[in-house]
Amino acid sequence: MNELDTLAAEWSAAKTAEGEAVERRRAIEDRLLALLAIPEGKEGTTNASTEQGYTIKIVGRLNRKVNADRLQELAAEHGLTEHLSALFRWSADINAAAWKAASEAITAPLLGAITTTAGRPSFSISTKEK
Repeated sequence: MNELDTLAAEWSAAKTAEGEAVERRRAIEDRLLALLAIPEGKEGTTNASTEQGYTIKIVGRLNRKVNADRLQELAAEHGLTEHLSALFRWSADINAAAWKAASEAITAPLLGAITTTAGRPSFSISTKEK
């Protein structure tokens, strides 16, 4: 086996082990939630201590998504538009496909408002079926 084959095999084994470890950890977390009687959807922090000296901290979070167009409609309907800037953070997300397709005459002046950093590459390695 050459080095590329060796690394591909090691990566595949590590990825499998990682997936199995995540499954085991999540099963344990589910058992902890049940044992501590923490209801699904509880927001906030719960702390517990064990006889052996472990401290367990569980932070419940709720994910909230906002339909910005609907929010603005509702605020306008109810005369609450002036409260939006205090209650919500507004962020612009780039539409990469539209950005790449747009003329440089449009995109070039806007580059000063965009920060681009490299992300970690994603990998996918599979084996040929024999």
